[in-house]
Amino acid sequence: SWSFCCFLRFDGIKEGDVVRHDGKRSDGYLEHIFKHAAKELFGMDVKEITYKALKNKDFQEVTLEKDGETVLRFAAAYGFRNIQNMVLKLKKGKFLYHFVEVLACPGGCLNGKGQAQTEDGKPDKALLNQMEEMYAAIPVRLPETNVHVQKMYQDWLEGMDSKKAQETLHTKYSAVNQTASNLDIKW
Repeated sequence: SWSFCCFLRFDGIKEGDVVRHDGKRSDGYLEHIFKHAAKELFGMDVKEITYKALKNKDFQEVTLEKDGETVLRFAAAYGFRNIQNMVLKLKKGKFLYHFVEVLACPGGCLNGKGQAQTEDGKPDKALLNQMEEMYAAIPVRLPETNVHVQKMYQDWLEGMDSKKAQETLHTKYSAVNQTASNLDIKW
C-alpha cells in the first residue's frame, strides 16, 4: 500500500522520511480526521479511539460523546457488500454518520488483491499481521505539522482560513433532482 509513504519535493528541498498518519493500519485517515474533528469542534483531545464492529468486522463505528450526547459518529465500510448497505441506508434517509471511510477491499488496503497472498490466491494472515506490525512501527507525523504543508498554506493559499483556501479546498454539495435520463443503478 502506498498510502503511508511520503516523498515530497518543494523548492528543491527533499524529504525522504517514511511517515504515516494516525491509525493502526494503512487504510485511511478516519482516525486522524476523528481526532482532529474532536479537538477543533469540541475541544476534546482524544488519545485513542475504539472501533465498534456492527454487522461484521468490516463495518465499524467510532463515536464521540460529550455530556452524555453522541456528537460525532464515524464509520469504516470495507468491501462492496458493506458499501452497498451504506448506500441503501443513505437513500432511505437512515444514515447517521458525519464521516465514512470507504475501501473496496474487505479487511482494508493491506488485505487487497495487490498484496502478497498464498499460492491459492487467499490472503496470508501471518504476512498480513507482519505488515500491520511493520506499519505500526513507522513514526506518526500529523499532516498539519509538516513544514512544507504550512509553507503551502502561507505562500500559495494565503493562510489557513483565507478566501483562496476556502475556494480551493472546500466543496459544497446539493441534492440533484433525478431525471429519466439518469442511469438507473440498483444497489
